Amino acid sequence: MDAQILVAYGTKYGATAEIADKIGEVLREAGLPDDVLPADKVGDLTPYQAVVLGSAVYMGKWCDEAASFLEDNEKALAERPVWLFSSGALGEGDPVELMQGWRFPEAQQEVADRIQPRDIAFFHGALDTNKLSLPEKLILKGVKAPVGDFRDWETITTWATAIAEQLKKEIA
Repeated sequence: MDAQILVAYGTKYGATAEIADKIGEVLREAGLPDDVLPADKVGDLTPYQAVVLGSAVYMGKWCDEAASFLEDNEKALAERPVWLFSSGALGEGDPVELMQGWRFPEAQQEVADRIQPRDIAFFHGALDTNKLSLPEKLILKGVKAPVGDFRDWETITTWATAIAEQLKKEIA
């Protein structure tokens, strides 16, 4: 199979990069060659037949590099299958409920609507206080945010498997 799949991401402390790596691993295991790259390191999208793009979420916003990638590549993304994901909900339970109904950044919603992604997922995130700056630790303490790794690898794997199955039907 010659199809190349891009898994691009924006991350601040690495948790979303690990989610992107897991998605890439699932795609490779399904026989789909992929590149897993930080969004700001991606050049030309021509070699890629499909794109999975994700970002960490901070205060309801995507990382700048993921948001810029989405906006700068709108035309190319609209021409191929695209899946979008966000990570950042902390705590146990449904990520959308934990984020009080938040599903996707409002600032990128119009672009996403024009691209018409196959799916938009929202995953739990991870928060390691050892990676935070002092101001971030103070904010964290003030908002009493849960600390730890809340990522649900089974949910992420299931989502990536569904992408692989769909792509194998379309580009095989």
